[in-house]
Amino acid sequence: MTDLSATTGVTDRPSGTAQEPGRGNGNPDPIRRFLDQQNPETPCLVMDLAQVRDRYRQLRTALPDARICYAVKANPTPEVVGELIAEGASFDVASPGEIELCLAKGAAPESISYGNTIKKRRDIARAHEQGVRLFATDSHADLVNIAEVAPGSQVFCRVLVDNTGSKTPFGRKFGCTPQQAADLLVRAAELGLDPCGVSFHIGSQQLDPAAYRHGVDAAAGVFADCAARGVRPRMVNLGGGLPAGYTETAPPLADYVTAIEQALDHAFGPQRPELLIEPGRFIVGDAGVLRSEVVLVTDSCDGQRRWVYLDIGRYNGLAETEGEAITYRLRTSRDGDQEGPVVLAGPTCDGDDVLYQRTHYELPRTLRGGDWVDLLSAGAYTASYSSVGFNGFTPLPTYCVDGDQRP
Repeated sequence: MTDLSATTGVTDRPSGTAQEPGRGNGNPDPIRRFLDQQNPETPCLVMDLAQVRDRYRQLRTALPDARICYAVKANPTPEVVGELIAEGASFDVASPGEIELCLAKGAAPESISYGNTIKKRRDIARAHEQGVRLFATDSHADLVNIAEVAPGSQVFCRVLVDNTGSKTPFGRKFGCTPQQAADLLVRAAELGLDPCGVSFHIGSQQLDPAAYRHGVDAAAGVFADCAARGVRPRMVNLGGGLPAGYTETAPPLADYVTAIEQALDHAFGPQRPELLIEPGRFIVGDAGVLRSEVVLVTDSCDGQRRWVYLDIGRYNGLAETEGEAITYRLRTSRDGDQEGPVVLAGPTCDGDDVLYQRTHYELPRTLRGGDWVDLLSAGAYTASYSSVGFNGFTPLPTYCVDGDQRP
């Protein structure tokens, strides 16, 4: 399948868990073929739905007892959501818009987890009217809202855990202490809700599998505290954190699964809780390629590095280059030519629209305006982060191909 209508919304070196886009399914690089044959206007994101399915199936096989809730915020392209519905996925949503998207594509309301702890009272009520019955919380005010407008719902409480090892840690915006979590779950029972469990998030693009130990230990402590007060949670939500393949080498999925299993054995022994996991980046990151065009190449004032300006920047798809946290692998139309160091920047009139200045990148010295640069493993948090019209630049369009189907 090739969808020619866009949904609004370094050289190629293998790294970490990455798979070269379009490979591994017996059909050579359908994304590259689409880009070469269709030559779409840039910048654009192209997703291979076959890789989305493959990655979901890998995780389902690795964690057969876990409920997999795809984090829609990573890439809300309707075709991606539809493929995952067909695979039997559940969904972690952050807003009424994401709920509407999932339902419109055919997801069952009971497959949806409203995982945002910051939500309006009327949005909780609307979700409940639509059949959603699973909600995250981390505060008394939010808990009371759920109890009053979504009576009888299941709630899980998010605890704040260490994010060391994450390329994009969450800071202290989400989650509460284990003691507060236990208090909230006990209160949930008093309010007529079902205090079903505890969640945590070890930080996105987590490169240390052992980080799961902190969260599982915290959850076990909350379980014990609640049990002592007559409330028995039964589910641990492992959150996200599983990595995609950028320039750094990430451990394989098997290492994360082993770390999760060991953490559960240590904290819970044979009394295993139900498991839920919320992958986003892991499912879609490596399935996408972002095609950009070189606008200008200029010499720097110090003569040390060229500046390469792309038609994609921090405001129209590459928000995660802030702080140079996510470093994408690159390939260009002039790969194979002699390379030299560069600074990479976006097209806007904002001085902060610089992608990589501290991180060392080398690109062909022959690169010039009109050439293309592909950012690999760009399927997560690109189109979904794209602004609407900053400096007049349009949101990043998305195209979908299917590497399992014949061209």
